[in-house]
Amino acid sequence: MSVLLEFAMFPTDKGTSVSKDVSKIIAMIRNSGVAYKLTAMGTIIETENLQEALDIVKKSYGILEDNSARVYSTLTMDIQKGKSNRLVSKVQSIENKIGAV
Repeated sequence: MSVLLEFAMFPTDKGTSVSKDVSKIIAMIRNSGVAYKLTAMGTIIETENLQEALDIVKKSYGILEDNSARVYSTLTMDIQKGKSNRLVSKVQSIENKIGAV
């Protein structure tokens, strides 16, 4: 199974720059061992099951909750049985089709 989860999570009470807070979440994701891709608007992770993806979200909130009065988050998931490595293969599939045009 492959669970792709794209999410953004940040405190809304820390001013216009929250990169210090977000970097703590990214460090936790990197240390967790799951495949991930940081983008300008959020982070995409790939896990083998839904619980593992939700655990990353819960840990992310845990990083922010003690020092934040308000946390904003968005989540989008794509869950597919019998697949893996979709974080890479989905992009490669499109790039291959672009090259064929």
